[in-house]
Amino acid sequence: MTMRDFSKSLRQPDETIQMSGIIMDVVDLGDLTVARAIHQPGWRWSTHRGPSVEGDWCQVRHVGLVISGRLGWLMSDGSTYEIETDDVYDIPPGHDGYVIGHEAAEVIEWSGIRAFSGFLGSLQNRVLATLLLTDLVGTTERAQEIGDAAWRDLLSAHLETSRTKLERFRGTEVNTRGNGILATFNSPAQALLCAQEMRRVAKNADLQMRAGVHIGEVEIVHVDVRGMALHETQRIMESAAAGEVLVSDTTRSLALASGLSFEDRGTHMLEGIGARHLWAYASEASSS
Repeated sequence: MTMRDFSKSLRQPDETIQMSGIIMDVVDLGDLTVARAIHQPGWRWSTHRGPSVEGDWCQVRHVGLVISGRLGWLMSDGSTYEIETDDVYDIPPGHDGYVIGHEAAEVIEWSGIRAFSGFLGSLQNRVLATLLLTDLVGTTERAQEIGDAAWRDLLSAHLETSRTKLERFRGTEVNTRGNGILATFNSPAQALLCAQEMRRVAKNADLQMRAGVHIGEVEIVHVDVRGMALHETQRIMESAAAGEVLVSDTTRSLALASGLSFEDRGTHMLEGIGARHLWAYASEASSS
């Protein structure tokens, strides 16, 4: 992983969102979105945000920390709550938030940002893509066998060779994950042929690679992707044996039109996903 997967600064946000009475600096870290929001004096959800959404109450859960100022919430059951500097809060859906006093309220939030600011931007960045996620098996033993320095060189060479295959099959690298690569493709056939080539060059280097391929809708967040399709791809990859490329039933159905063949691997219970029928890519296309 690169450093951007672990740390970002709100001083250099990925995005700045301005709404009536609020300005938000936002950073995305994989599936986590964090924002610094400044609510101006006099701001109230029902006045400044409510008219642009349906319903009488904010239906977003907010989790965060107050940096300065004071905020209040009127709940739909009539109860009220106040928070101030250094308070950590978890506000359930069904409320009307407002600033208390003449000082702006600054908060850090890590739940509810995208829903609160509106789904339009996210929807515009959602696309249907084929995801390929690779991993090397038995890396700990191999590193112990050849030593850390030699292993780093071998891994670096594998990743660079894999990137040449991505270029050949018109894949787009998203990032490196551990000992593998996450990439997107325009079609399942391209992803599978690329995975086959990656597997071949790994085998030539006495490495064992496994991979998962799945097609689904993802959200493009700057140079990263997120969404349930990514989680499902990871679980599919984790179900693969060494040297195996596993695909979802949907991926197989679409790839059959390209003349590719598959072997039935039955139903697997994917953690956090549920039961899925998986197939192993079996075709051996000629390589150059």
